[in-house]
Amino acid sequence: MTPPFHTEHIGSFVRPARLVEAARSHKAGNLDDAGYRAVQDDCIREVVAFQESIGLPSITDGEFRRRSWSAGFIDAVDGFGLRDGTLGFRNESGVQGIAASPYAKTRLQRRRRIVADDFRFLKAVVRRGLPKVTIAAPDVMHYFLGPSSFDKNVYPDREGYFSDLVSIYRQEIAELGKEGCTFLQLDDTALPCNCDAHARKDVASRGEDPDELTSRYAQLFNDCVAGKPANMTIAIHLCRGNLKGAWMAEGGYDPIADTLFNKLNADVYCMEYDTARAGDFSPLRFVPKSKTVILGLVSTKTPVLESKDALKKRIDEAAKYVSLERLGLSPQCGFSSGGGAGQTVNQEDTRRKLELVMEVARDIWGSV
Repeated sequence: MTPPFHTEHIGSFVRPARLVEAARSHKAGNLDDAGYRAVQDDCIREVVAFQESIGLPSITDGEFRRRSWSAGFIDAVDGFGLRDGTLGFRNESGVQGIAASPYAKTRLQRRRRIVADDFRFLKAVVRRGLPKVTIAAPDVMHYFLGPSSFDKNVYPDREGYFSDLVSIYRQEIAELGKEGCTFLQLDDTALPCNCDAHARKDVASRGEDPDELTSRYAQLFNDCVAGKPANMTIAIHLCRGNLKGAWMAEGGYDPIADTLFNKLNADVYCMEYDTARAGDFSPLRFVPKSKTVILGLVSTKTPVLESKDALKKRIDEAAKYVSLERLGLSPQCGFSSGGGAGQTVNQEDTRRKLELVMEVARDIWGSV
């Protein structure tokens, strides 16, 4: 099982009720560490079996050991605090609230392994498929606060802050390599939000150039993965925010496309494309022949099942820009990126969505 595949999923799954309850009991001090870990272990075994039963080629632990998609990184690194940024989540009813973002209040230090221990357990329980690890991309730790993403008494400038981020990612990727990880996905909400016209105005108003940020973030990404093992495939997942059906930004990939595909060193691009908010497929004209694009056409924001014919039509449209053999299909985001309760899809919705992805892939490519 060697990526890239024609089918993907982004990583997170809806937490079982007993896992949510165990997390609350642990936080309240009513369940010890060992008891909490035992519940996590059981739930991960179940979600792995679920993925294997569908036949997915890549298998994750559902992100069941973390509070949310980015918390795995933040909780394992000493020095982070939270501040409100300027971008809010919104849905059809309007803005639903401002998103809190991480900032360095003290010097960053990797307190423990971030996902390498999680991968060790995942690898031990996967029987069919390739274990995949997900982690927040480094630019997520900067974009939403910009100059306020680090305390000036701790880091005098952005480059010092980025240097410590690079060290942390390199340490973790080296540990993953030692554990035998060959498929790593970095989840990026920063670059897609930097396509939003309102967000770009916010960036300019705080004294930064959005295009300079795109270039600098590509270099930051490259510096973080520079020491990866030769057999490790790097994927980047691009998302405009996904929390219980809400999003943070809109706008096509045009402002970042050339840099994204030609200057950022990823092998696989998992791209949000489930709504018109992501624009059309024309930015894919920049994709070089060495890279694969996974089209996130199936929405995790709604339980409504997409039409097979409509999905096939959209894949044909994308194939005008990227050859069919270098395309794949996936949901646009994880099924439970925010963790906890109140998700817009349930386990049965998840199964139906993933089975649809597999059916369409087999119809088009003959395999997943």
